[in-house]
Order: sequence, then structure tokens, then C-alpha cells
Amino acid sequence: MRYRWLVTIAVPIVAAWSPLAPPPPGVASAPSGPWRDQIHNVPMRDKDGAPHDLHTRICRPPGETPARVVVIAHGSPANANARPAMQPAQCDNEGVRWFLARGYVTVMGMRRGYGETGGNWAETSGPGCPAEGYARGGRETARDLDALVSYATSLPFARPDGAVVVGQSAGGWGADAYNSLPHPKVVAMVSMAGGRGGHVDNTPNKNCRPDELARAAGLLGGTATTPMLWVYAANDSYFDPALAVAMHTAFTRAGGKAILFQPGIFGSDGHGLFFGRGGSNVWGPEMARYLTSRGAGP
Repeated sequence: MRYRWLVTIAVPIVAAWSPLAPPPPGVASAPSGPWRDQIHNVPMRDKDGAPHDLHTRICRPPGETPARVVVIAHGSPANANARPAMQPAQCDNEGVRWFLARGYVTVMGMRRGYGETGGNWAETSGPGCPAEGYARGGRETARDLDALVSYATSLPFARPDGAVVVGQSAGGWGADAYNSLPHPKVVAMVSMAGGRGGHVDNTPNKNCRPDELARAAGLLGGTATTPMLWVYAANDSYFDPALAVAMHTAFTRAGGKAILFQPGIFGSDGHGLFFGRGGSNVWGPEMARYLTSRGAGP
């Protein structure tokens, strides 16, 4: 059941509540299961000041000591008609469990235009896929990511700073864009198969202006401040190895810093590496090294 409340309170959450009592603002369900799975409606405002609630799942590791937050950003389906049916990743998803097992509070929010968050889709690059449009769409993703980080780090069971952002596909592109903007509470950012414009006409290995996507990576890299980890499998059907290198080259030449990790073939399509079964055996060691280098361990 979903609740909506008209009360606004400065601190939006308490650690737990009885299902017989009204939930605090922001909370939409009681904690359940071993990971205390809970739905929250995370408030944010768009560039025009209009309010939105981001439908968000939060999973918690054992214990009550405030834990480091990781925000995991979802991708975007090639078919726009699939956006309304999208749901936040489950607590038992492999990528999510990797972080839970290491003591992170994991946060999976549906951005504007997706799933139960609904509303207008804000991440369009516009006609012709120009670099400026790709960058603008990424920054709209970043606006939602910033709201999720700000909300999650305010929770009583979470650390108030030192957050991690991990994005997959369009979410990874959003992490690239977020890095180009102020992000004082975030110390580590990971792009898992990040990019936009793949699967044009629902066709694998067909991109909308890959040259402009690479140029957009340079636009983002020019103001990026946090060293990143980028991961692209060899058989990624959205962003092949050559395109991954082109984006990375443009990003780093412009001043951004990123480790590019390109593992081999994973399953039938390496684009699903992060969430795919067994994927953490591939990316996990590199992820652990990167997080340690950023002082972002649990």
C-alpha cells in the first residue's frame, strides 16, 4: 500500500515504525525481510521547482550502526513503452547483495518518467543526439541522483557523508554527469556500461551518433572532480569496446579521471554484467579495489 502525506517535516524518517501507526513522511511501507526492505517516496524538485516523489527501495545491512550509503542508478530501456512498468531492483539482486554483504545501505530510486515515480521523462537528448543534448540529459539524471543521495544520507541508519554512486547504462551516464556537478556527500562514482543512445530502433550494436556521445563525455569530463571506475564488458551490445575507449579518452583528455576496466565476454550480452548472475565475480574485485582507493569501504 502506498501512502501520501501533506505534512512536511525537516527530518523525514525514523528508524522504524509500526504498521498500525501512520508512517513518517517519506516512508511508504514497513521494513520487511532479512534486509529490512522498505519503500520510500523521496522528494525532489525539477529545474522549474515542481515537486516529484521518487519511488525508492532501500535495503539495510544487519546491525544498527549508521552505514555508508550506495545509490544504485538504473538504466533506461530502448523501448520507451517499457518505462512505466519498471521497478526498483530487489534486495536479493546480485549487484545489490554485493553491497549489502559489505555493510552498505543500498538505495534504488526510480527517476522521473520511470515506474511508479511517473511524470514526464526528463532525460531526453533531443533530436539528432547532439553532444550537448546527451550532456543535458545526463545532468537531469544527476538531479534525481542528488536528491536520492541527500535523502538517504539524512536517514538515522545511514552515514551523513562518504556516499557511493553506482550507475548502470543510462544510470552510469548519470553518474558521469553527476561527477561534473557539485556532489559534496559523494566520494566514489562508478559507471557500469554507462552511456546513452544505444539500441537505436531496438537494434543491438546500433547507436545514435556515437561520435557525439564521445564528445559529450568530454563535456562532462571538463568539470568532473572525483576519480571514477568505468566498467564495460567485451560483448556489450549498447556500447562496444571501441566506443567505451572513445568515451573514456574524451572524458580523461578533458580533465576527468577514470579507471577503464574492460573484462571479457559475459553471458549473451555484457551490458547486463552488473545485475547479471555471477557478474560480481567479474567486477567485484575491481570494485573493491576502487572503493578502497577512495576511502569508501563500509
